[in-house]
This record gives sequence, C-alpha cells and structure tokens, in this order.
Amino acid sequence: MKRLSKLVLVGALALGGLVALGLAILFGAVHLNARGSQWPLAGEITDIARPDAEVNARETAQRAVAEGLGGRAEKQILFGDLHVHTGYSTDALVQTLPALHGEGSQPPGDACDFARFCSSLDFWSINDHAESVTPAEWKQTREVIRRCNRVSGDPANPDMVSFLGWEWGQIGFTPETHYGHKNVVLLHTEEGKVPTRPIGASAAGELLWGGIGLYSSLADRDHWSKYADLHRAMLDQIPVESCAEGVDVRDLPADCREAALTPDVLFEKLDQWDFPALVIPHGLAWGTTNPEGTDLALQLGGRLHDPQRQRLLEVYSGHGNSEVFTDSIDVAVARENECPEPATDVEPCCWRAGEVARAHCSDPESDACRTDVDQARRSGATLGPLLSPKSLVPGSTLEDFGDCNQLRGAFLPAFNYRPGGSAQYGLAVGAFEDGVDEPRRFRFGFMASSDTHRARGGNGYKEFGRTFMTDGSPTGSDWRDGRASSFYYTGGLVAVHAPARDRRSIFEALHRREVYGTSGDRILLWFDLVRPDGSTEPMGSEVAIAGTPRFEVRAAGAFEQRPGCPQSVTERLTPERLRKLCLGECYNPGEERRAITRIEVVRVRPQRTPDEDVASLTDDPWKVLDCPEDPSGCHVAFEDPELASSGRDTVYYVRAIQEPTPAVNGDPLNCERDDAGGCLRPHPCRGGGVEGPPVDDCLAEVEERAWSSPIFVTPRGPA
Repeated sequence: MKRLSKLVLVGALALGGLVALGLAILFGAVHLNARGSQWPLAGEITDIARPDAEVNARETAQRAVAEGLGGRAEKQILFGDLHVHTGYSTDALVQTLPALHGEGSQPPGDACDFARFCSSLDFWSINDHAESVTPAEWKQTREVIRRCNRVSGDPANPDMVSFLGWEWGQIGFTPETHYGHKNVVLLHTEEGKVPTRPIGASAAGELLWGGIGLYSSLADRDHWSKYADLHRAMLDQIPVESCAEGVDVRDLPADCREAALTPDVLFEKLDQWDFPALVIPHGLAWGTTNPEGTDLALQLGGRLHDPQRQRLLEVYSGHGNSEVFTDSIDVAVARENECPEPATDVEPCCWRAGEVARAHCSDPESDACRTDVDQARRSGATLGPLLSPKSLVPGSTLEDFGDCNQLRGAFLPAFNYRPGGSAQYGLAVGAFEDGVDEPRRFRFGFMASSDTHRARGGNGYKEFGRTFMTDGSPTGSDWRDGRASSFYYTGGLVAVHAPARDRRSIFEALHRREVYGTSGDRILLWFDLVRPDGSTEPMGSEVAIAGTPRFEVRAAGAFEQRPGCPQSVTERLTPERLRKLCLGECYNPGEERRAITRIEVVRVRPQRTPDEDVASLTDDPWKVLDCPEDPSGCHVAFEDPELASSGRDTVYYVRAIQEPTPAVNGDPLNCERDDAGGCLRPHPCRGGGVEGPPVDDCLAEVEERAWSSPIFVTPRGPA
C-alpha cells in the first residue's frame, strides 16, 4: 500500500510538472513584453563598505575576551552564513508571491546588502537550488558575488567575503534511494576557476513549486501583474536542455542543465572540475524532505561520501535542530503498516488518530468504536506520511493531533524528526567491509546557517518578524500539515577561527574544521585538547594521544542588542531600503554580554562492530560543567580517564549554553501539556505577511547555544 501511495505521489509530481510547464508557456508569453518583468533580476548593491573601525573593533573585543579567560587570541572568530537562497530558487520565488502574502522578488543583490548591513556578517555564500537555476541566472549569480566582493573593500581585509555556491537537492522516496540536500561552496569566484554550470539533482521538487506558483497566479487575477517575475522565470526554464550523461564536465556546453542523481556522480563531476570546493550536507533529520527510516550510514558506502569535501555538517538552521539521536522516536515510526505505541519522546500520529477517533465515538467501549479506532491507526500507519493527520479521522482538526510525530524535549527540533539523519548518529555509525580492519566513518565538523529562502542571511540577530525572518508561512499552512510553520525559526550562524579575514583564510578554516555553529547569537567559543607539553589542538582536530586527555573550554555570551540600526548603516542605506531589507532592525550590539550558564560535554564512541547498538554509543550530556556568574565569560576544563582503558576511538564536542531569552517559535506548537508532557492541545502561530493579519512572533524563552566541532581522539595506551 505504501509503495502504491508513493507511485501515486510520483505521478502527481509528474502531472504537476507538465501542467506547470504549460502554464509557464502561456503566462510567460503574456508577460514577455510587460513592463518591469525583466528576468533575471540582479538587484541593487550598495557600493560603500562598512567602516574599517567598526570591523576592526570586533577583533579587539574578541581578543580582550580570550585573554580575560586565560586564552590566546592568535586567530579571530568570524561569523557567517553558508546557506542563503534568493529568488533564483523556485521555492523561494513562489514564497514571495501575493497569494502567500509575500514581499515580492528578492534577488541576489538584496542578499548581499542584507548580509553586509542588516545582519553585519563577516562572510556568506549564495546557495540557490541548482535544479532551478538557468544559465542566465548562474551568469548573473557569478557577477553579483563578484560585485559584492568588489564593494567590500581591501580583499586582504574586507568588511565581508562573499562565496559562490549552490544547493544540490536530492530526495528519494525510500531510505535506500535517499541522499538528501548538500550545499556546494567554492573557494574562487573568477571565470575559469568556477564551474560553468551548477550541478543539480532531480528537478521534480522545483517543478512542483513552480506549479504551485502558477496555479496561485491563475487564481489571483487582482494581483496578476505581480506574478510577472515568476512567469518569466518559468518561461526561461523551457529552452534549457539537459546535459549529456557520461561526458566530462569540461566538454559539455555552457548552457545545458547538468544533473548528478547520486552523490558519487556529484563528487565525480567536482573531481573533473578540480576546483577547491566544500560539500556540506544539511537538513538530514527534517521530516519535510527526508523519508521515514532515513539512514545516513548508507552514504558511507563506495564513493557516496567524499571525506576531503564533506568536512562539515549543518547541525542547525532556521528549519530546526538536527543534532540529537534518540531511538525512541525511531521505533515509534510506523513500520510495515503497523502503528506503534507512544514512546518517551514521541507520540505517533497513527496512534493519536486512534485516540481522536475514540473521542468521536458516542460509546467508546462499543465494538463499532474499536473498529473505528483500529481503522484510523491502520490508515495512519499506511498513509500517514503522505496525508494531513486530520484526514485520518473525519471531522477532526489539526489541533486534535497535538504534537504527534514531533520530538519532545529537544532544543528547537526539526519537524517530523528523522533521527537516522542526525549529527550524533552520523558520528556514531560505521561502514564495515570484508577484509578492512577499520570501519569507514564520518568525521564531520559542526556548523550552522539560516537556510533562508528570503535572501536574508544571518537572520537570527534579533528575534522578530516571524513571517519575514523565518521561512514560516503567514497562514501557518502547507500542502500536507499546517503545523509545520511552528517549526521554522530564525537561522543559525557558522563561526570560524581564522588568522585573517580574507577569503582563503576563511575557506581553509572551514576545511580544517576549526569551526562551530550557533543558533543565531554570536557566542564566542574555544574548545581545545591540551597535550602534556602544554600545546593545544583546536576543535575539528584528529588526535592520537597516550594517557588521559585534558580539554579546555572558553565561552562568552553574545552582546545584548540595541533597538534599530547603527549609524553606519543608516548612513549607507536609504530609509526605504532599510525598511525593505532589514524591517528597520539590524545587528546592533550593545556593551553587555549575555551570560553563559553551563558547558555541556557530549561523548560519542563510534561503532567498532556492526551489531553495536548506536543508541548506547552517545553520552548526552556526558558532563555538565556549571559556569560562574561572570560577565567576562566561562572557562572550564575536563578529562576522560576512561579513554586509555577503553581502547576505542572517541569523539568529544561541547555545547555552550546561554541564559534564556525569547525566540520566535521558541515553544513549537505552544502546547497545553499534561503532567507526563503530552500535548493536550497545540496553539500554532497564525497571521502575518504583507497583506495578512498582524504578525504574532510566538515568542518563548529558549537557551541559545553554540555547538563546537568535535575533536576526534584515538588512544595510544597509558602515558
């Protein structure tokens, strides 16, 4: 039955794509000569850099913090966002439409100015979906990134570095055919040093989004002229032919659409280009884009993983946290059309469907009621992943289904959590091959970014504007489950420890994994292994050591934010552009830092045999180290005397936890809960958008945090 349902969905996608193609021809032709409907739009870029004094003051402040905590400040911490979509991604363009209460097209130029002036980043990358980027858009993307770099001052010490890249977005309908999404980030931007075309996967998802947008324009004739950009963008897709398969990338024409349906082919094509590039998997625990039973370990086979390019994993974004592994939510997922009972961390929607059906019975003890309950649970187990929960029980509402299928008790979790794609699972699993002594393993560093589809990189600097600073829908609805918008948050940041601000220094820091992620606040974090001679190995290192390893952690909270924008921004952006891009609020740090309350240490012991239970290999938290009430920050140390005797490789990383502050959608679904933590009734966010009802930001207190990259330690016996 599940296989049949998936075939039906595939057929619907194909039909939707054909309809979208037909509508694109019709509407695009009508708008071909319409005023203001040129595509692609580059957008304006402000040609004045941020003041040198403002940029240099950050390094000075960081050095003072590091020295105050007894550390060294040989490298500066730079904050960026390596996951930014603009209107060149079809899904992002559709979300700007009037039918979805959008703001209108948000081109790459807007992303440049937002990152420089609104969120005041040190670096960022553009990552539009390769499946929808046309040759004209790719040419425009390259030029915008070069312009953004040209206006950023001295290349050796710019106010911001802009990286060129794209997103490779693959979705399989079964765990065995699913590989997920990956961002490709390139070192260079010059012609001759970057690929002629971005490399995508299947375009089915982009066609579906295009169909949604075109249908919306047909139904919204009062605003039809505002759909011209969408019509032209879809029309431009039609003449682009697919590249021939099996041909070296350098021998392909510049204007074809290149695809790699599996990661090994993507890596092969990047090998052929032979340009420095990072490939960063992301969103692997999201239930919106990953099938039930997603298993990251499958990508350890063959060339499905490239350890020289896949150095980092996105642990958090505006689409939620993908850090933790829990087997309780894994076993609660319906298998073989059987509905499991509730587990500690999750109530299956199929089980909740039975309870909702029971509540609709006039006699809950009757045979007829028991039949209704069983039928609802069977339907939920069979069709649940494809349908809105409320469709399982006639007359029910989404509120009746509480927080079913959601991970409880986690920090800002992803929607319909898939633990087999989590960061902890990725660190713990191995691939075991006959005749090979050591299993293959992932050695990911941790980073975070926004995954904004509104050209607003680094959008977590302040908690406001839920329907503008997150990807949440103003109406709180989507095609399947209207609760999903409660699981969109302001985005995270990636932080690097780099000796300088230039492009290569940042890229090399990313490559060596001397990097960490934050949930959006600019928390300062240092995590080092200290050798017996006093030398240190930073986060991201692979270390062989005899005896007991000692670790040191230093952390300082983010600056409290002042309202409004700094004078340097108001002098460079017009009031109209300031309102449009930044909504009148910018990164505007004060003098006081928020407190770091504790350091949580996580220890992972990767599998040594394929039959080891993955759930038993992660100690989370392994240690909790309280921080003193000191505004200058926190400095703690710990050791692991068990390492030498264990004789097994061990991975350590830390979380720096900040004092509670309000956050958008900080309490997803805002549930009324019973004593056991069950969701009696949710109150998801509604409202917002340009033409919608007033925005409710659904603020709730959370403990913002930073995740260090792991340190990978191999024991060498006693000291």
